[in-house]
Order: sequence, then structure tokens, then C-alpha cells
Amino acid sequence: MSTINDMKLKIDQEIGQKHLDGATIRGKIGLKAGFVLAFITADTPDDKVKIEKLRQAIKEVLNIPV
Repeated sequence: MSTINDMKLKIDQEIGQKHLDGATIRGKIGLKAGFVLAFITADTPDDKVKIEKLRQAIKEVLNIPV
């Protein structure tokens, strides 16, 4: 698995634990990161720029470190 996919799984875990609206949260994170989370799969290659953008978006939306 890729790091970026692990980050996506962490987002899904947080959404489930906090009983949040998944579509809204994923949408907000995707907008801040600049790409759609639905396109991330286990085979998605890691990209340092995308990982950093996603990390920052997660921090801003969910207020958790990743």
C-alpha cells in the first residue's frame, strides 16, 4: 500500500469514529488538497507534493496529525 492510501484510510476511520458526514468531509479535504480522494487506491503511487497537500488538508478539516 501507498502512504497516500494509508492517509485516505485514516480519514475514513476518523469519519466513522466521529460519525461525520463522509461526503462532506471528503469533499472539504479534497478541495483543500486539490484532488478527489475517491481516485486514491491501494495502487496509487506516492507523490510528495500530494502527500503534503493532503496532510495539511486533513489537519485543517479534521484537526488531527497524520
